[in-house]
Amino acid sequence: MANVKRIGVVGTGLIGRGLIMALENDPDFVISRILTRRDIQTMQGFPSFELLTNSADKLIESSDLIVECSGDVLYGTDVIDKAINASIPVVTMNSELQVTTGSYFARRGLITEAEGDQPGCLAALHENVKQMGFKPLVYGNVKGFLKLDPTEEEMEYWSKRNGTSLEMTTSFTDGTKVQIEQVFVANGLGAGIAEDGLLGVLSDDAHSGGVQLADKARELGYPVSDYILSPKTPPGVFITAEIDERHKDALRYYKMGEGPYYTLLVNYHLCHLEILKTIRRVLSGGGVLLNNGTHPRISAAAVAKQDLYPGHEIKRGIGSFEVRGIAVEIGRHAEHVPIGLLSDAVITRPVREGQILTFDDVEIPNSLALRAWLEIKESVLHPSVEIA
Repeated sequence: MANVKRIGVVGTGLIGRGLIMALENDPDFVISRILTRRDIQTMQGFPSFELLTNSADKLIESSDLIVECSGDVLYGTDVIDKAINASIPVVTMNSELQVTTGSYFARRGLITEAEGDQPGCLAALHENVKQMGFKPLVYGNVKGFLKLDPTEEEMEYWSKRNGTSLEMTTSFTDGTKVQIEQVFVANGLGAGIAEDGLLGVLSDDAHSGGVQLADKARELGYPVSDYILSPKTPPGVFITAEIDERHKDALRYYKMGEGPYYTLLVNYHLCHLEILKTIRRVLSGGGVLLNNGTHPRISAAAVAKQDLYPGHEIKRGIGSFEVRGIAVEIGRHAEHVPIGLLSDAVITRPVREGQILTFDDVEIPNSLALRAWLEIKESVLHPSVEIA
């Protein structure tokens, strides 16, 4: 990159703040603007404070590339729409947005998830193992803890202890985050799911869990996107794969085991620090690392954690105590409500605990995100119909 590139950042939370500090130290980039919805005067001491703005238009007109890491599906969708319309490439660290509206943008411009969070790290690992001749059977995520219906008191404690928002902490704990991530991986890397809600096998290590999932993939006849529940394994991602059996002796010597399945593990993901790699990739012409595809088959449906009654308002679905997200096939659950669309939504008829919410169960305010999802769904259910 001969010229210093102007990078706009959307979001001032944990990821956005870290990315801004990383960009400040990188001579190849200059921060153009930082878009926030917060009152800027209350943000004294924030990195690159003088670049904060509440105007998406100012961000876009001064940027060569934007990074969207707000964590908000509806807001992020509106901002990305402006960027794509201005032919600005978009890098995200926002799996929630990607699985809800990412396919709408994948048809219109360059949008890619960054390396750093689990989906982007799996995509980078996928490129690596494919170049070595491996044939992936499992795209795996390592999860150390799961509680499907945690209490608000528990989540407030861990939120304060970890320095993360209550919603983020809850979505990690109840499995919504890992379900969304593996939906994204399935769509982006051409895998499927073994069942609604994924298998989530209990395992002492990545390889033994990967073998269980690989056996299932062989039975199904396609690679699967899933996770293992393994308290002893460091957080990370893995691919369990096959390879030409003539490499067996060499792989044994390389301490990869006896086969026929081999597990390649990345036992870290450094989120905002790794975004810089994807920014460089895009600006140097490397193209998309991972997006949700133009015709996704898998979605993250909202499932009730408790009985819900008409008139009940769900302020935000992801990270709430009313619903959690699970991976489902769109073709089998055509009327499901993606959890990313639940924002200021009102229940219109009784929903029982454990039930997947449908559009008949809830009133969702009009938004670009809603319209984008309906367009995506139409193209999935009726692929012969060309969507403009």
